[in-house]
Order: sequence, then C-alpha cells, then structure tokens
Amino acid sequence: MAKGNSGKVTKIKKYRKPLNINIGMIIFAVIFIYVVSCIGLYFKENHISGYVVQKGSLSTDNIYKGVAIRKEEIVTSDEAGYVNYYAREGERVAVGNLVYTVDETGRLSDYLSSEQMGENSLTDADLSQLRSEIVNFEHAFSPHNFAVAYDFKYSVKGTVLKIANNALMENIQNINNGAGLQDIVNFRYATVTGIVSYWMDGFEDLQPGDVTEDTFKASDYKKTQLISNELIAQGDSVYKLSSKENWSVVIPIDEARGNKLQEEAYVKVRFLKNQYESWANATLLHNTDGNAYLQLDFTNSMVTFVDDRFLEVELMVDDTQGLKIPNTSIVEKEFYLVPEAYITQSGETDSYGVLRETVKEDGSLSTEYIKTSIYNVQEEEYYLDTMTLRAGDRLIMPDSTETYTISKRATLIGVYNMNKGYADFRQIDILYQNDEYAIVKSNTIYGLNVYDLIVQDASTVNENQFLYE
Repeated sequence: MAKGNSGKVTKIKKYRKPLNINIGMIIFAVIFIYVVSCIGLYFKENHISGYVVQKGSLSTDNIYKGVAIRKEEIVTSDEAGYVNYYAREGERVAVGNLVYTVDETGRLSDYLSSEQMGENSLTDADLSQLRSEIVNFEHAFSPHNFAVAYDFKYSVKGTVLKIANNALMENIQNINNGAGLQDIVNFRYATVTGIVSYWMDGFEDLQPGDVTEDTFKASDYKKTQLISNELIAQGDSVYKLSSKENWSVVIPIDEARGNKLQEEAYVKVRFLKNQYESWANATLLHNTDGNAYLQLDFTNSMVTFVDDRFLEVELMVDDTQGLKIPNTSIVEKEFYLVPEAYITQSGETDSYGVLRETVKEDGSLSTEYIKTSIYNVQEEEYYLDTMTLRAGDRLIMPDSTETYTISKRATLIGVYNMNKGYADFRQIDILYQNDEYAIVKSNTIYGLNVYDLIVQDASTVNENQFLYE
C-alpha cells in the first residue's frame, strides 16, 4: 500500500501479462503430441524381427549319472561268530575256493594276533591293490559328497585285513590239526563261480525297469561294508557274488534323445572314474514314474566297476549338425491333402495347381485353374494351402472325369520365410531340440537353406502377411 498526495491509502494491484498464444506454440504442441503417440504405438505393437539361418549344432551335456545293475547273489552265514575273509574283493573265485571262515568262539582271532603267525609282508600285488584303491578314490573324490571318504576308509580297512588273513592260506592245515580249531572254526567255500564283493546296499535285486527318480537320491542311499573280524549272527549277509559278465548302467535321459540313441543301437561310453571306454547296446525305457531312461548293456568290464553302484558316464556321440533356428520361430500349420493325380502344371508359368469345378450363372458346370503352393509330399499326397482352397471343393483329375472332394487335413511343422518380403511358410524336419534352439535338416525340397531369413517370433505375424512396406 502507498499514500497519495491527499494522504489517502491507495491499494496497488500486480499487473498480469496476458497469455499470448502464437503459431509457434501451436506447432510445438502438435509435434510433441505426435512424438508421444508414436512412442506409445511403438511399444504397443508386436515388432517383426528376422533371424538369419546358419549351420550349427547344439552343445549338449553328454555326462550322466547312472546306476549299475548286475547279476548279484547274496550269500548268508549258517553260523554265528567272527567272520574272516580270504578271497580278495574283486577277485574271481571258482567253485570250491575258500572265501571266508566263521570263528564261533573268537579263538581264531586270538590266534591271528599271536606271534605264532610271525610278521606279514606285503607283496607287490598287495601294494598294487592298495595303490589302485587310493588312486581311484583320489580321482573320484568330491567335497560335495564327503560320505565316500567313509566308504574308502572301510574299503581300505577290509583290504588290509584280507591281505593279512591271506597269510593263513598257507597254514590252513596247521590250523586244522595243530591249533585245535577244527571244531569251532567253520571254513566256507564258493558254491558257484563269480566276482566277490564285501558290501551291500539293498539294490542287489534292482532291475532296469524298476529304476525311478528316487533311485538317484544320494540322501537315501546307504552302502554297508562287510569287515573281517566282525561278529555276525546266523543268517547275516557275509558276501555277494556277481556271476555274469553282462551288466547294465541305466541313466535318466530326454526321451527325444533316447529315441535317437536307440535307433543307432550302439553308443560309445566313457567311464569318468578311470576314463575307460566301451561300447554299449542302448535301449529306451519308460518306467513307472513316467520318466525316460536309457539302458546301456555291456558285455565286458563288469569286474572293473564291481565295487560301484553309481557311475558317471559320458556318451561319446557326435553333436547333431544342421540348420540352427530359435524355437520361437517354429509354428504348426494345417493343410489340405490332395492325391498326386489331381495336381497339374501350367504350361505357361510352370506353376502347380488344381482344376476346380465351378458352376456358371446358367447352371452349367465348368472348371477353373487354381494356382497353389505345394508344401510337402508324403505317400503320393500333396499338402496344399488352405488359403486358396476350401473344404468341399470338387477337384477334377486332368484328362479324366474323376473328381475328388477336398476334406482331408494334416498339419506340418515349419517357420515363416521372409526372403520374398512376406510370411512364406516352409516345412522343417527337426533333428534335435533343446529349450532354446532346434537343429533342422538342411537342403530339403520344401524346407530351409543356409542364410535364409526367417521370422524370429512366429506369433508376431500371420501367413502371407507383407513384412516390408
């Protein structure tokens, strides 16, 4: 407020400038709205992108964990007492060979520890066996599965005791006659020929068709080592025999790949434990849990892995070669099936088509030539496009009066080719597929070739849609 000359108070108001709208502001506003609209439409639309077909292969993991299945016979004890083993684990015994003794009172154990036996020295074969066990454990050990260290401990302990007990083999007659043990020590011999093992895990009766996902759960697996000088009861398991050289390894596998390997019949396998390689007969299994498994049957090397239930194996197969395309490009399309005899070729354009029966305005019958693309041929039937023909159309056989009514349908798997500027369906023959890509056969009559440009996402286009404007 301010005072005038007369002393009266005068109220001062702030002057507001009027809004001047000129042509420049209008043009800027229109351009701004247009740009925002274009950006919005861009993000809202499905964008069509191409993919250049290249030769390639899929990198697949060829390493699998398998369960070993053998012909295993468990032998139980007829007496209670302290058991001592004389056949080495992994050794082949014949009928009548001494395998173990059962000391009913423990006097044999005292005799073994007495000075009467003298000092035992390890032979080169004994040292080689211990060295082999240590090397195998070193190569197979993983900190993520520390439980195998206890299996190794019991295995070495049992091996050392069995080596020490082998010294008695030369003194069995003295034990029977001089030590007075003939009435209380029971000598037990092999009744059949086979490979001796001193461990149990409950999988001795497992069959390939019984394998399920639960079979491979490490937390549920328990391996029991049978040790010399342990007290056993009557009926307890004392050892087992693997009597046949034929054995199997069953691995979980993708069904499509399992079918391919089964068709090849034989596959080369590498055992990661010792890098041993062998050929196996491959059989695809569909077990009770609904999963697919591959049974690998071997006719040798059973004794090498007689101490293992689970083995890591590598399938030595060549990677599938072909044209590599993304799975998003693959689409399924329906076609009409027309017998080969009804397909004709235009002499002027060399194009293929059919003769369709039509009705003129005066009611008379006539024919017209319908050009159509051919997408596949199987068993003398052509796959024709549904865009140019309709169900119920009557086709006329060239140079004949016979007719065929279109009704039969079938589907093909393919992609949309972009080479001609529009979505052109091309059939594909899938050789192998994973979660992201597929390998398809190259240079097929109605298929793809290397460097073809295809639609990367088939859901973004319709058939025969123009892709370039």
